[in-house]
Amino acid sequence: MENSLKSMAATYGIYLAILLSSVTIISYVVDLSILTNTWVGIALFVVIIVFGILSSLKAKSMQNGFISFKETFTAYFTTVVIGVLISAVVSIVLFNYIDPDAAEAIKQQVIEKATDMMQSFGAPQADIDKAIVEMQDQNQFELGNQIKSLAFQIIFYCIIGLLIALAIKKTDPEAI
Repeated sequence: MENSLKSMAATYGIYLAILLSSVTIISYVVDLSILTNTWVGIALFVVIIVFGILSSLKAKSMQNGFISFKETFTAYFTTVVIGVLISAVVSIVLFNYIDPDAAEAIKQQVIEKATDMMQSFGAPQADIDKAIVEMQDQNQFELGNQIKSLAFQIIFYCIIGLLIALAIKKTDPEAI
């Protein structure tokens, strides 16, 4: 992939990082419960994929409409990884070093939502109590947990990226 395509994908990744980090910071300032809202999570998931698609389409247009599978995937992957990685670093710094109490407040909100959900599904109280104890013992913003979460996110976004690259790639018939 040419340097200009890599640079473009990195730029899209930085824009994505700014957007994701802004949502985290604005939610921190306005209302921490925004960070535990399912619809916000779904919206951010869609935004990440859209940025990856836009990056891939831009890479394709920079090459006069023809792009290989590898170049398409690389544009998508570069954008998504930069965006998600920088956003994760912002969360780690914010909730581990700047305001650890906010992390504890988020954890309590997550526990409450999980408890409500388990009760609505009719889970036995013993199972609910066990799950609560496990959640209380974990720090989701701890570096190790963030790295695990980040790894799973990247794998998941890679699978989506492979499908997107398959759909966007277009071989130049004159190059064959």
